[in-house]
Amino acid sequence: MVVLNKIYTKTGDDGETALGNGARVAKHSMRVTAYGTVDELNSIVGLARLQADGDVDDSLSRIQNDLFDLGADLCRPDMEKDSEAEYTPLRIVASQVKRLESEIDAMNAKLEPLRSFILPGGAPLSAYLHQCRTVARRAERLTVELATMESVNPDAVKYLNRLSDWFFVAARVANDDGKADVLWVPGATR
Repeated sequence: MVVLNKIYTKTGDDGETALGNGARVAKHSMRVTAYGTVDELNSIVGLARLQADGDVDDSLSRIQNDLFDLGADLCRPDMEKDSEAEYTPLRIVASQVKRLESEIDAMNAKLEPLRSFILPGGAPLSAYLHQCRTVARRAERLTVELATMESVNPDAVKYLNRLSDWFFVAARVANDDGKADVLWVPGATR
């Protein structure tokens, strides 16, 4: 077994980084920006897990693993060349999107319908989940923008879209099933 303990490689000192297929690109490229934002989201999910337990923590653990899958997917361009790769590239698949949808439906079933916009906050877990939601939306926007320039796995975009919905519903559940949601009061500070 080879053990790698060298943290720095110095290969990025010129402002470039390697993608999953070995190609070198600028660190500010849209592809790197998209999967870097997915990595940022994963870090915030880690913070949310500090407040979670039970089924919510289990779901967040699965999501963290999915986010690594998503990062691997986004860092590997040229999907049309997947069959030529030395090993099968990891891609987000429809079943991961469906799992999120099922979990959203189960959580949403116990919530009263919203009659107002809600403000991020309430319980600490809810606040973290709202932050996850907003970063997931940014990752989605960046991935959609990337898809206007290069090929992107459509299931990756769907996953990010459902994931932000998942975080919204989970944030409401974390606020005593929506009973402790912080409601927006339009014009309250005029």
